[in-house]
Amino acid sequence: MNNLPPVIITEDLTKVYDEGAIPVKAVNQVNLQIDQGEFTALVGPSGSGKTTLLNMIGGLDRPSSGKVWVDGKNLGAMKKNQLIDFRLHNIGFVFQAYNLIPVLTARENIEFVMLLQKASKKERNHRVLELLREVGLQDKMNNRPDELSGGQQQRVAVARALASKPKFVLADEPTANLDSKTAANLLDIMSKLNQEEGITFIFSTHDQRVIDRAHRVITLVDGAIESDELIANASDHIESV
Repeated sequence: MNNLPPVIITEDLTKVYDEGAIPVKAVNQVNLQIDQGEFTALVGPSGSGKTTLLNMIGGLDRPSSGKVWVDGKNLGAMKKNQLIDFRLHNIGFVFQAYNLIPVLTARENIEFVMLLQKASKKERNHRVLELLREVGLQDKMNNRPDELSGGQQQRVAVARALASKPKFVLADEPTANLDSKTAANLLDIMSKLNQEEGITFIFSTHDQRVIDRAHRVITLVDGAIESDELIANASDHIESV
């Protein structure tokens, strides 16, 4: 995509879970390079290793063996506090289970990461209101998660991931609980940020709506890469599907 070095590199990345007598390789020696500004979908059947790979790229899960570099940093060489700080300032996460803080309102959940980053009150207010408008939840800003539908909670989770303007957004099934209109709107927002601000997006997904927007589709089977397809012209691809 460009002449710059890849911003994400995995080298023989492997994750083994000891479940009973037989160890399970959730991710099996994955070698991958992601360039800055990619809009990439990880696809494959349930249990193929998509979420585990995404979590290791984001530093949420440690590999059993192999290495992960993100923005030139070897995540495996970082101490816990260093890794937390790196994630805070560089990576936005969208979790399939939302992971919203139950006692905080929608507005406060979106704002939370910016508070940790010590952003000014003015900056926080502007950014949060902007994102609430974009995800169509201005009227729900003071509602807590238990007062929101699953789709509304997911929209809050997406807005929270984008609030800090991260270099990377890692999204695990971000549209799974959304109707077609809302899913399209959120994908439009993320695509715009990708194109205008160069944010790198990696999705773990079963959703054809996400796959149709991706510029690159990586298929995992049994924890290994089965295929890696670069879509030459994403808009042509969308029209042809």
